[in-house]
Amino acid sequence: MFRRLSFSLLATFIAMCVFGMLQAPAQISVEPIAQTEPQGRIVPPPANYQFPNGQKFVYAVEWHMFNAGTATMRFDRDGDGEKLSATATTAGTVNFIYPVHSWFDARIESKTFCSTVVFKHEEGKRKREIQIRADPTRGKSVLDEKNLKTGEARHQEEDAPACATDILGGFFYIGSRPLLPGSEENLPVVDGGKPTVVRARVEAREEIQVPAGDFSAVRVLLDPLSGKFEGKGQIWVWYSDDAAHTPLQMKTKLQWGTVMFRLLRIER
Repeated sequence: MFRRLSFSLLATFIAMCVFGMLQAPAQISVEPIAQTEPQGRIVPPPANYQFPNGQKFVYAVEWHMFNAGTATMRFDRDGDGEKLSATATTAGTVNFIYPVHSWFDARIESKTFCSTVVFKHEEGKRKREIQIRADPTRGKSVLDEKNLKTGEARHQEEDAPACATDILGGFFYIGSRPLLPGSEENLPVVDGGKPTVVRARVEAREEIQVPAGDFSAVRVLLDPLSGKFEGKGQIWVWYSDDAAHTPLQMKTKLQWGTVMFRLLRIER
């Protein structure tokens, strides 16, 4: 259970750049989507948008105020696109109950924000590898999964939009939007199985404190409206209230407790 959640929550911490130690991107000029589309859509980034290549984002994971582990993300240029790499490792009591050491790679088209390939390696009580590949010419999302303990394999295809994001890249996409309080939009997310439509609603501005410092932030509610994450819980993300829109903190409340991701530092 925590393994699945680790990547779902890590998805919220996609960032463009952060604090004075990094070069801030140019102010992004983009208009919000006028109406929320029921099935969602991915809007290509503006010409002056910058991916945070060569930067590693480190987050502390907390469960009921206890240390639950560490999550990291890193962006790198990959040919004419982007590579997003992430890790999740449990610690403390959570590691004793449900040990996890997993990593994740996603390829994203820099001009469109469409995710093309996702690869996951998950180690814990189960050990498996998953590849999800977009096939826009057929309108499909193709999943291939292998159980590394038993050798069992699974192949699955589902109808999918021509352009969708993955579970991590999607929140990087949200960080590229204007984030105007009161606005909302839907985006399609593919993570194997039927696509999920996620509604991103900008709720309010407020001041927050994380290990990396004190910040003015914009709080965004992420609500899965369909697909396998529907009804699994809501996620709140606090983005820095500046041009960077850095994801600073995330909180989700589930039946078994509250989980927080809080920014520790950024490494170059």
